[in-house]
Amino acid sequence: MSIRDWPDAERPREKLLQRGAGALSDAELLAIFLRTGVSGRSAVDLARDLVQRFGGLRQLLEADQTSFCENQGLGPAKYVQLQAVLELGRRYLETTLQRGDALQSVADTRRYLTARLRHAPHEVFACLFLDNRHRVLAFEELFYGTIDGASVHPRQIVKRALYHNAAALILAHNHPSGVAEPSRADEQITLRLKEALALIDVRVLDHFIIGDGEVISFAERGLL
Repeated sequence: MSIRDWPDAERPREKLLQRGAGALSDAELLAIFLRTGVSGRSAVDLARDLVQRFGGLRQLLEADQTSFCENQGLGPAKYVQLQAVLELGRRYLETTLQRGDALQSVADTRRYLTARLRHAPHEVFACLFLDNRHRVLAFEELFYGTIDGASVHPRQIVKRALYHNAAALILAHNHPSGVAEPSRADEQITLRLKEALALIDVRVLDHFIIGDGEVISFAERGLL
């Protein structure tokens, strides 16, 4: 049966218009993106198969071009469209932290840092530089490492803080393993950075660790 023959309340597009995007399942949202199914299978059927085959929506969205295009109903054009949609989402989140805007929400900051760092296959250490009113000055990825860790140099972060004339900053890095729990090394480098930055009157407001669907805040843990 074609989706056109379904009751209006069950069609993904109509359901979204009536109840909002949050009411749709992963497969229904993906079906709207796919637009059409394949012979004998609706877009929703195809979307369910894809989500199951990849092991989840995130794995599907993060698949490389070769893996993505190996599946029936997908191809280079769909891959390009999907990458554009993902980048639009990242840029939308970035507009919540535009230069000159004061940080109003920890949740917005968490979502932005997650969008920037979660997908990296290696460890990335970054800083969000702020002025004395907690307005965003800049976001910079400063150190890159292997899946086991990154070498973080306090002198370089102090140098960038002075360059931006920052009064405060937020540290962030990802754990490619997916486990966001801070290690002893994470705690030690945070303390070293806090002490080094205090010498130039720059406060460390937080340190976020980005895992797989989980974000740990040092401030919330009482680790700062």
